[in-house]
Amino acid sequence: MNNKVIGIAADHAGYEMKEVIAGYLMACGYPVKDYGCHSTASVDYPDYAHPLAAGIEKGECMLGIALCGSANGISMTLNKHQDIRAAVCWKPELAMLARQHNDANVCSLPARFIDNKTACDIIDSFLRTAFEGGRHQARIDKIRIR
Repeated sequence: MNNKVIGIAADHAGYEMKEVIAGYLMACGYPVKDYGCHSTASVDYPDYAHPLAAGIEKGECMLGIALCGSANGISMTLNKHQDIRAAVCWKPELAMLARQHNDANVCSLPARFIDNKTACDIIDSFLRTAFEGGRHQARIDKIRIR
């Protein structure tokens, strides 16, 4: 797995924030793999969520950032993939807990409900926080359908 590349995907509602976040990540030294979309023209979030999930599963990127209007639709789609744990985060503390306790590998942001600064703060928290393991690992092990 590429231990530094961050995958990013959005629908039309998250496109502008995705562009800000991609620039921010690159300025922080993270290579970014952009799975789209590439404009504000109306699109369907699954068309971008599935390639991001596949990229993480194949090891093209270590973690993902996903955006849509509420973060719900794109998260629901991402979480259909067995090895994806996408968490809806609208404040940094939620991103921290998603990593610490849930080993989330995708941070989903509600682009219509947060501003760019908050989004970058959430991403910082998500990327700086490690999974605690321990009692949380047993819970993570129960998520996957066998």
